[in-house]
Amino acid sequence: MTSPNAAVTDLLAYDRAHLWHPYTSMTDPTTTREVTGARGVRLRLADGREVVDAMSSWWCAVHGYRHPVLDAAARDQIDQMAHVMFGGLTHAPAVDLARRLVELTPPGLEQVFLADSGSVAVEVALKMALQVQRGRGQPERTRMLSLRGGYHGDTYGAMSVCDPVSGMHSMFAATLPRQVFAPRPPAPGGDVDGWAQTVGELAEEHRHELAAVVAEPVLQGAGGMHVYDPACLGVLRAVCDEHGLLLVLDEIATGFGRTGALFAADHAGVTPDIMCVGKALTGGYLTLSAVVVTTAVAHAIAASESGVLMHGPTYMGNPLACAVAGASIDLLISAGWADQVAAVSTGLEDGLRPLAALPGVRDVRVLGAVGVVQLDRPVDVGRATEAALQQGVWLRPFRDLVYTMPPYVTAADDVRAITDAIGTAVRGEVST
Repeated sequence: MTSPNAAVTDLLAYDRAHLWHPYTSMTDPTTTREVTGARGVRLRLADGREVVDAMSSWWCAVHGYRHPVLDAAARDQIDQMAHVMFGGLTHAPAVDLARRLVELTPPGLEQVFLADSGSVAVEVALKMALQVQRGRGQPERTRMLSLRGGYHGDTYGAMSVCDPVSGMHSMFAATLPRQVFAPRPPAPGGDVDGWAQTVGELAEEHRHELAAVVAEPVLQGAGGMHVYDPACLGVLRAVCDEHGLLLVLDEIATGFGRTGALFAADHAGVTPDIMCVGKALTGGYLTLSAVVVTTAVAHAIAASESGVLMHGPTYMGNPLACAVAGASIDLLISAGWADQVAAVSTGLEDGLRPLAALPGVRDVRVLGAVGVVQLDRPVDVGRATEAALQQGVWLRPFRDLVYTMPPYVTAADDVRAITDAIGTAVRGEVST
């Protein structure tokens, strides 16, 4: 009989030889660790350790793992049907989810397109913007105005609106659609007026070729965890209204309470023309995203030469994912997400703010259930990860950032464990 240790070793060896992991090399892969289970806010590793997940499995498992409400929703739906095509058919989980999204998203967003993932939602949003302009009789409007520091996904169109220089896709820049980029928005209390002037001038210069403005509201995620002044969203809305552009807000990382508002656009009271949501939509159970738009957008698309939106994924409106998403949204509201996020935020402030005094720490910032320590150098991801694991916490730093986006249900003691582990990882980085 194979020993448990030998089985783990064999599994990890096969993984290393044959499986790609996100943003890693196949010839020189980074270390992976086997997860054998998860419950609450903890991951169980193959060596028997249970560690606090400070990442919410890349920001989506907001209710933690094996939540009985979400488990029951998945079981109940799978007894009915796991999937059925959405072409020519519909079902209650999709309709119920659409109703919830229309009720919760900013006023004026009325039509819902259900997609597979966050990147696909962005692709759909870009196609929508182009079809709207064609429906308005302006097919020459084919470029997007995006923001430096932004990240919107790894698929082809989404890459084009990511930061072309400091983003992860610079090697593809020559082959991507050439978009227009405005400077990164200022941090809260920064020079919003000066930034607004620059954005306005860019929009004016390119007004005859721009279709839309694309932005992550208030928090730029994988582009650097940059928090910016909510007043900038009002600037973008005004620029779009002045020049006949669509405002596309990518709420895939920020939606469903992460920043302390249900949607980050709510910080500024702004309604976009197109909003993308995903990640926390299903509470981390299944991949699903949605693009929610105004009726005016839907009518303009209908006026384009095709008369229909030219997109239709195989798993569009997957019943299993929709059922869990509906249950996740209901749980979010009934569990009091705002109080949960506020408690996590207070714990992150208390635990992370003192790290700002350390040499080598450039900035500490907290927004809702997001805590970030930015260093003045790139992080040794392997070393920082191991340092946190030694304290019972799973972290995944990147670039110059050691950060956390824990589940909303993370208790005060576990938030303290997260901030202590971040402190250990940061001190190890800046002392070398």
